Amino acid sequence: MTRPSPIDIAGAHVAITGGARGIGRATVEAFLTRGARVSFGDLDLTSAQATAAETGASAHLLDVADRASYDAFVTAAEEEHGPVDVLVNNAGVMPNGAFLDMDPALDRLMMEVNVHGVLHGMRRVLPGMVERRRGHVVNVASLAGKFPIPGLAVYNASKYAVVGLTAATRLEMAPHGVTLTAVLPSAVDTDLASGLDMKPIPKVTPQRIADVVVGSVRGREAEIAVPRYVGALATGTALVPTGVLDRLRKVVRDDRALHTDATERAGYTERLSNAAATERTSR
Repeated sequence: MTRPSPIDIAGAHVAITGGARGIGRATVEAFLTRGARVSFGDLDLTSAQATAAETGASAHLLDVADRASYDAFVTAAEEEHGPVDVLVNNAGVMPNGAFLDMDPALDRLMMEVNVHGVLHGMRRVLPGMVERRRGHVVNVASLAGKFPIPGLAVYNASKYAVVGLTAATRLEMAPHGVTLTAVLPSAVDTDLASGLDMKPIPKVTPQRIADVVVGSVRGREAEIAVPRYVGALATGTALVPTGVLDRLRKVVRDDRALHTDATERAGYTERLSNAAATERTSR
């Protein structure tokens, strides 16, 4: 295993997906505060341009589900700021509902954005990082990639995929001095979790996730749960007998993702429906 080359965040080129709002915007701001040159992409160009005007980062239209769009984003970003030193695959979607009731278009959207979006980014930047023997990729997954939650079955599937993809690719990249980290937030206080009562899972702020992403450039850990103790609990459930775990799930009402405050979640649901319709039309 080759020791990874240090990356000085001050002056590094950091590319971020889904940077217009939520975790993405907080990550844009966190890297800028530390002196990085930041490029970010988002499907909502209007919001992206507003974020760029307010932060000083460079904004680009990006549909992570479209490999050509991802390629164009990285090409434009590198023309402006040079080779990507750090890629943060943050963009993601989280429709919720009973598995048998889910619209197949939303299933496809989740896989295209949450899984293929990450694949497109990794395949675009890793060859250059390998050639330079320097680089770091952060894939923002979820604790749902380690612990199944009723009402989020396909989301679970997509995040399990990202966790496994990150771990395996990390092993392949190690001899080249390139690293990957999977960041696994619990519920985050953003639109993605709007209208969902995920107790007893703690909600964390986008800023806290952003700080962990930035910190991973120094620590290069394989996997970081936020908060860390919830990650340990999720891992520990594998040691609990199924019957006991099922009773515990019932006590804490782990089916909360099946039920939402439709009014509070309305804006996010509408954006997802529009995105799914667009994805269907483009095929």
